[in-house]
Order: sequence, then C-alpha cells, then structure tokens
Amino acid sequence: MTTAYVFPGQGAQFPGMGRQLYDLSGTAKALFEQADEVLGYTLSKVMFGGSEEELRQTKITQPAIFVHATVTYLTAEEPPAPTAVAGHSLGEFSALVAAGVLTFADALRLVSERAEAMQAAADAEPGTMAAVLGLDDAMIESACAELREVVVPANYNSPGQLVISGTEAGIEQATRVLTDLGARRVVRLPVGGAFHSPLMAPARDRLKEAIDATRFGPAGCPVYQNVDAQPSVEPDVIKQKLIEQLTGAVRWTQTVQNMQAAGIDRFVEVGGKGGILSGLIRKVDRKLSVEQLG
Repeated sequence: MTTAYVFPGQGAQFPGMGRQLYDLSGTAKALFEQADEVLGYTLSKVMFGGSEEELRQTKITQPAIFVHATVTYLTAEEPPAPTAVAGHSLGEFSALVAAGVLTFADALRLVSERAEAMQAAADAEPGTMAAVLGLDDAMIESACAELREVVVPANYNSPGQLVISGTEAGIEQATRVLTDLGARRVVRLPVGGAFHSPLMAPARDRLKEAIDATRFGPAGCPVYQNVDAQPSVEPDVIKQKLIEQLTGAVRWTQTVQNMQAAGIDRFVEVGGKGGILSGLIRKVDRKLSVEQLG
C-alpha cells in the first residue's frame, strides 16, 4: 500500500493530551520542554492538566494540537516514511514538519503567531462558522455568493459536509436560505471567529511577515496543501499557499480525491482524538485504508 500521513486541525484537542507521550518517551519529553521554551509559557501544563474550556482558547488550542500531533509523529516507534502528507487547516504545519520543510521550533513559532493573529482578527471583526449537511457544494457556493453579507465556503470536509464562514448576520441569513434549499441541517460551530474567510485578512498579513522571515526547506515528499488540494515541494510555493490558507478554503475533500488519484490508498491520521479526519476520508471513499497513530 502507498501511505500518506495526515494531521488534524482545531477540534482535535482534549484534556490530558500528550501526557502519556511525555511519560513514556524521553524524546517526547524533550520536545515538550522545547515547546515550553519556544513559547515562553508552560503549554505542557495546560495540555496535561487544563480544562476543556482552557484548551478551547485559540492561543492555546492551536499550539497544543500542533505539538501533540507533531510529537506523536516524531516519536513513532518506526520512523514513518510517507509518500505524501497533508494537514487540515492548522494540521498543515505538522505536515510541513513531517515533510522536513520546517523544524519543530520554527513551525511552533509560526503556529503561535498564527493563533494570536487569528484571535486579534476575530476580536476586531466578529464572525462565526456553520456546518452545512446534506446539500450539494455548488448549491452552497451559489447561495453564499448571492448574500450581501460576507459568507464563504470555508471547509470542504467531505461529500455532503461543507462548512461556511462569515459575519454573524451572514451566517444567520445563510442558514435560512440553505435550509430552504433542502439542507438536512445547518449547525453553528463553537469557534471564536470567521476562519478561512475574508475577515481573516489582517491575520493573513501578519502571518505573512512571520512566514517570510522563516526558513523553509524543500519537501522530502509532496505536501498536499489546503488552498488548491495540489502537491507542493518547492519552498516558495509552499510559503505562498500557507499564507493564502488563512483567507482561503480548506479543500479537504479534493485533497483526499487527488491523493487517491495519485495512487495513495492508505491514510494514517496522526494524533487525532476521535479520528475526525479518518471519518472524513472514509466518507470520500470507504475502500480507502484508514489508520490511527497516537
């Protein structure tokens, strides 16, 4: 089988995350301590003993999920040798470490900057997100385009599940319109902002400065990136797509389809509690082999 490793984004956090890794592996312990040093605060303490509410804070959630998934990958008993990697939104940073594009420390610095920038943008222009279930993607795209408020497709998660993002008023309008069009459900998500929408433009500009100042190496394997679901290996291309990701859609359905078309038939989800990505991959094609690591 041809294997790809995939990494989850927000929603994969849980109380106690990483504690078992820390206790069982000296390498993992060193990486957690390095993370605390890079961030300037004890993220590990919040990960191991923090409440669900504490872990839902964007500035904590994103570094915590990144550290947990990346340490899980780097301390696997047999060093993984992926044919390709991908990550869902935030997970793209873990994928870039797995591909050798970024060091653990540099990626964590970018993740921390990204989290703070997204929170600042959300505070400045409040917004939200909602999952639309049971409606064709093209119908959702068309309906969003006709609204006067800012509402855009944000996460193409799987066939029949697309997340929209925008202003509070826009999501309210879209909910009514999409329900009338036949959506099975439109479910508000417990998020702190309109992520992957034009409302994140200030965060994108701030993250661009940090990305431009960071060394990116060539990828050791193709990295399928969110904004176009296409494989990248060149540092400059990877940088540009990573910048565009904050205001662009996460094309996860298309990513899985493109990886499958390239001959990948085994997916290993790394550090994802509950197998969120595994479930989405199975909805794309139940014939695909899906496993969990950590």
